[in-house]
Amino acid sequence: MQDSINKYLSHIEQNRNFSAQTLRAYQNDLNQYLSFLITEGCRDFGNVTRVFLRRFLAFLKKQDYSKTTIARKLVSIRSLYKFLCREGILKFNPLENIRAPKRERKLPGFMSISEAETLLNLPGSNTLLGIRDRAIMETLYSTGMRVSELVGTDVTDIDFFNEVVKVKGKGKKERLQPIGNHALDAIRLYMDKRNSDSKALFLNNRGGRLTERSVARMLEKYVKKGGLSLNISPHTFRHSFATHLLDRGADLRSVQELLGHANLSTTQIYTHITTERLKQVYDKSHPRA
Repeated sequence: MQDSINKYLSHIEQNRNFSAQTLRAYQNDLNQYLSFLITEGCRDFGNVTRVFLRRFLAFLKKQDYSKTTIARKLVSIRSLYKFLCREGILKFNPLENIRAPKRERKLPGFMSISEAETLLNLPGSNTLLGIRDRAIMETLYSTGMRVSELVGTDVTDIDFFNEVVKVKGKGKKERLQPIGNHALDAIRLYMDKRNSDSKALFLNNRGGRLTERSVARMLEKYVKKGGLSLNISPHTFRHSFATHLLDRGADLRSVQELLGHANLSTTQIYTHITTERLKQVYDKSHPRA
């Protein structure tokens, strides 16, 4: 069974253009599934029945995994079985009639415009780190890019003349993203001061490419300094970017493209945020609400 999993993982690594993070998630999900089957006395994927799968779902639920995580694990396992059937290793997919639990759709948190401005103004301009941190936050807020996309940005991806940045998104898909003057000015100042020939745009103290975790730690520092909500993360900039665009009249399709979402349904969650806020304004302000 381990050989089949390894063969499948090799296949998706070479042919599916998954990110390293997604590949790790698939590997962890499938190894957990394999471990469960072995514990249950099953040592051949051909012997797996729907009973085994329902036991596995019950096991995950007992481990307190969220519905979203369970659904993701089922996607990994379902994909494995499709591959094994396609390769002729299996004749039957036991997952065909098993549905994933309905995912919980939590409304993403976002900053108000004043909170965003407060955070952007916190880094000092008298140190290289302060100049870098300001450029990072301005870029996150100006483009709505994911933190993984931010740390993967190279100097050559910034087009100052056309005011766009080449964003390398999920599945190695690239898109050209507009970027505002505040972010471009902050990036230009940082590049003038950093004194490095590295191709990476944002660097750590040792001159290497910045990591996602380093950006999160940097942000935590400023959130505490500004006395803001402790729930603000790098991804909060992305949520705030989308919400503020919709609040100012941007259409949903345009926001979808700016966020790099493959499906409009993923972007539609932001309309719930703006609708909820309108309801609050209505309830508070209308004399007969």
